[in-house]
Formats: sequence, structure tokens, C-alpha cells
Amino acid sequence: MTRYRSAAGKAVTLLTLAALAACTTVGPDYHVPPDAVIGRAAARAPLMGAAEAPFASAPLPADWWRLYRDPVLDRLIANAFGANAELRIAAANLARAHAVLEEAEEHKRPEVEMSAAPLYGRIAGASIGVPEQLPRTGIYDGDIKVAWQVDMWGRIRRAIEAAHADQEAAQAADDLAHAMVAADTTRAYADACSAGYQLSVARRSVALQQEVARLTAERVRRGRGIAIDNSRAQAQLEQLRANLPPLEARRRTALYRLAVLTGEVPSQFPQDVAQCATPPRVASTIPVGDGAALLRRRPDVRQAERRLAAATARIGVATAELYPNITLGASFGGVGFMEQFGDAGTWKFALGPLVSWSLPALSPARVHIAQAEAGAAGALARFDAVVLNALREVESALTVYARELDRNTSLRAARDQHALASRQAARLYQAGRTDFLSALDADRNLANAESMLAASSAQLAADQAQLFLALGGGWENAAARHGGKQDAAAGHAP
Repeated sequence: MTRYRSAAGKAVTLLTLAALAACTTVGPDYHVPPDAVIGRAAARAPLMGAAEAPFASAPLPADWWRLYRDPVLDRLIANAFGANAELRIAAANLARAHAVLEEAEEHKRPEVEMSAAPLYGRIAGASIGVPEQLPRTGIYDGDIKVAWQVDMWGRIRRAIEAAHADQEAAQAADDLAHAMVAADTTRAYADACSAGYQLSVARRSVALQQEVARLTAERVRRGRGIAIDNSRAQAQLEQLRANLPPLEARRRTALYRLAVLTGEVPSQFPQDVAQCATPPRVASTIPVGDGAALLRRRPDVRQAERRLAAATARIGVATAELYPNITLGASFGGVGFMEQFGDAGTWKFALGPLVSWSLPALSPARVHIAQAEAGAAGALARFDAVVLNALREVESALTVYARELDRNTSLRAARDQHALASRQAARLYQAGRTDFLSALDADRNLANAESMLAASSAQLAADQAQLFLALGGGWENAAARHGGKQDAAAGHAP
């Protein structure tokens, strides 16, 4: 009867420990701090630059590059998503974070260990209280051990919480890598096409100037002009020709970037893009949403918020070091001579908790808590910095794009006026009512206007890609598309 009472007492003790383990978790529970920048009304207000005509308050769609309605760009980004090296690195980091989370979760499960050690030899008789020498014989020693760490203070739960937040931060980093690759691919494609467009404009200017030089030489030959007119025309021609090599180099380097972004060696750039001479551009108003939508969408904001959550959970992991570690264990096995294998006298077992505890005054637990708290404070500061930087980048990108649109409109009007002036000067020169220098200046001004307009159009294409990158690109649902969980800033931020 006493034996049964003892067993019942142990069972009650185990149940009590289990109940304590289920309800006690040290350390702070995570929530976005009330003084975080992301909680400010100004951070979630409509974007200042979004009130201008080129933009709309509609939500930015996922896969923003489809707004260009360009099948070539769609194909390039699909190829980049399938083969880009940076995305493979991000995917590997995400897989590692998943594995770390699984490792942390393993600690809440019982550990089972088996050992068997058969050998041949002789045991010293004195070790078992026998005075005479024992014979040589087969000996065995085997055990099955089961151990379960009682998570009384929530150390394991906090470690799992931190690992889960790290995994979500890695997911956000993967999303950020996709957004950057999409923007870089769009920018490289735009650079290649813009350089092709500028080359076509520069070549037209060269062709026109070649005709001017030919006509000038003919007039000089017929005695209707002077030699200095011919020199000026040739000088203008060579100056225009000098614009071609840098543009060709720019187009080639953009093609090389495209090849690498899509996982190819530089020489394997897409041949159809090499012939592109029309910069991609979203002609309609660009949807930008508001500040709150931006902060939910930006992967770097979600990544910083999840890192703050992980740092907060690690305060609980460190705090748990102040309390004892309790492990419930049991072992069963046997030891003896081979000829006695299975005899009742060879069996052994043990049952009972194992307790380890370093006194707080003598342990580094409090130092670890201080380190964890400092890490959380740094993570909060980083989170605030990322939020502020995200807002700054978007407002800056909106302003730069809107002002470049204004500049492009003025340059287009100036080009049209220079074209009219060039035609008028040519007619006057042919009629002998103006000198050659005036006609040459008109042609030079038209060439410069065409070049400046082409450069502005190229800048507009690059500014659009930069704006879409700043806006975040519709990656707030990326985790769902990847088949994972999403508890990032969209779900945790106020």
C-alpha cells in the first residue's frame, strides 16, 4: 500500500509541474511599443507627394511591373525570379531559418536515447565486492533513457517565439530580395531601351548634320560659301558623333546587368532587348496608396518589426536563466554477464527529476538579461529608422518623378520650338536671307534639345522603377504566395 501511495504522490507532483509549465512564462510579452514611429498618426497619413496629378490614391497592385503592359519585361522578371543568384541566397537563408525554428520546437518534446555496449573482458572483483579474481567473459550494458525538460518558466516557449520571429524576418528578407530584383531588372531594361532611344536620336542628329555638311561643302565648291563654313559644319558633325560611344557603352552595360540578373553570363544578354529603342513607361497615373498601406507593404519594415519581436522574446530566454532547470527522466536497462542476460537480477531502472540551478548572484543570467534588453532597445531604434527611411524614400521618389515629368514637358515644348526654328533658319539660309552660322546654330540647338529630351525620357523610366521599389511593390501577401505563415508588421503593427 505504501508503494502505491508513493507512486500516486509522484504522479501528483508531475501533474503539478506540468500545470506550472503550462501557465508560467517569464519575460515581456511582445507588442509593438506605443512610442514606436509606426504608431504615429503622421506616419499613417496620406503621402504628401501623392496629391499631385501623376498619382492616384488607389492601392498599389502586386506585380507592379505589369502596369507597363510590356511582355518582354514580364518575361525578364519571370526569368530573374527563377534564376537570380541573390534570390537563391535569400531562399537558402529562409530555409535555414525554418530549420532553426524546427530545432527550437524539438526542445519541447521528450528526448529518447538508446545505448548498448557489449564487450569481452574481465571485471575487477573488488569493484563489486568480490575478493577473488573473476573469469574472462562476455559483458553487456544497455539503457533506454527518456528525458523531458519541464518548461516551467517558459524558456523554451520564448526560444520558439524568437525563432519563429526570426523565420518571419527571413521571409520578409526574401520578399525584399524579390522586390529589389524586380526593380533592378526593370531599371536595367529601361536603361537598355533608353540608351537605344538616345542612340536613335543621336544618330538622326548625326545624319542631319552629315547632310548639312554635304550641302555646305557643295556650296563652298560652287563658290557660294567660304571655307570656314565647311570647317564649322564638320566640327559640329564630329561633336555629334562623339555622343554615340558613351550611349553605346551605356546600352551594353545595361544588357550585361540584365543577363546577370536573369542568371546568365554577361555575353548571353537577351538579343531582343539589344534592339529596343522605346523606353518602358507607365502612361497612366501611378497608384500609391497611403502611409499605413506603405508600411504594411514594405518588406524591410516587416523585417525590422519581426527582428524586434525576436529580440523581445530573447529577454524571456535570458530571464529564465534565473530559475532552476528541471528535467523529468526515466531509464531502463540491464547490465551483467552475457550468460545472465535477461535474469531478473540484471535489470535496472531510474525515475525522477533532475534539477540544475546556478545561484543568480553567481551566474551570468543577469548579464544575459541586460544584453537581451539592450538588443531589444537597438532593434526598436532600428525599426523606427527603417520606418522613417521608408517614408522619406517614398516622398522623395514621388517628388523626383513629378518634377522630372514637369521638366520633360518643358523640354518637349522646347524641342518643338527648336525644330520650328531650325526649319525657318534653313529656308532663310537657302533663300540667302541669313548667314550660314545662324542656320548652323539653329541645327545645333535642335540637336541639343533632342538630346536633352531623350535623356529626360530615360530618367523618367529610371525614376518610375525607383518609385515602385520605394513603394514596396505589393509584397504584403508574399508569404501567402510562398505557402508560409505571415504574422509580420501587417498583423502586429498598430
